[in-house]
Amino acid sequence: LQLDFWLAPRSPGYPVDVRVPFPSLQPLKAHLEANGVFYSIMIEDVQALVDHEQTEMLRSSRRQLPLSTNTFDYATYHSLDEIYTFMDLLVAENPNLVSKLEIGRSTENRPLYVLKFSKGGTNRPAIWIDTGIHSREWVTQASGVWFAKKIVLDHENDKGLASILDKMDIFLEIVVNPDGFVFTQTQNRMWRKTRSRHPGSTCVGVDPNRNWDAGFGGPGASRNPCSETYHGPYANSEPEVKAIVDFVKNHGNIKAFVSIHSYSQLLFYPYGYTSTPVPDQKEL
Repeated sequence: LQLDFWLAPRSPGYPVDVRVPFPSLQPLKAHLEANGVFYSIMIEDVQALVDHEQTEMLRSSRRQLPLSTNTFDYATYHSLDEIYTFMDLLVAENPNLVSKLEIGRSTENRPLYVLKFSKGGTNRPAIWIDTGIHSREWVTQASGVWFAKKIVLDHENDKGLASILDKMDIFLEIVVNPDGFVFTQTQNRMWRKTRSRHPGSTCVGVDPNRNWDAGFGGPGASRNPCSETYHGPYANSEPEVKAIVDFVKNHGNIKAFVSIHSYSQLLFYPYGYTSTPVPDQKEL
């Protein structure tokens, strides 16, 4: 039926949210009704929302590029190039606080940029934050842009943030999955995965959030290369994932790792693949 689960099945009795392509609509409704499964319609026409979003982006793209992060439009979605321009502007405006690192290249050879917020020192304890690992979750990349600006605006006035930056650095990767992100803006708005190709399958992409070497291939991941949750041929197969892994390991002093997703109002902490409590569960 080509169903796209937005809220995946967990266990009997729990709801699921699923996007249903039009050709699958009547067969699915018939199946649910025949089995006495209650359903309700959350969004009548997803495509209409996508079309409206594209119109708004086209309108905003015709505007002149901002000359500073103060005139950058934080209330609209932006292309990859616009986000990368924003990063360069932020670095140029705040050279004593912000710098830009390239930690690797994507499958399609796009740079993987990370912003570093630091008051100085070498190899200080650090916090890692990333957004946009699932390319269609545009509000996360937009949030990453706002996080970056907010850190700059508040790093002296916000006592909590100031105390963190007095002792630690912050690393922020706004677009973890640039290939997928570009694909969502040019080809398929609902694209979730990377854009890698692997022998033995004509299907494209890996779910980068299932590609980590942590419970790899376990529950919640698929071995089917055509699945939205395909875990990849092996752990860390995706250059976008491997770049983060290598950076964190080489740094050696990352104290917190936060990955931002959209959809489902949930706060997850380690480990998602087991119900066994971690040693510091109470603190988490």
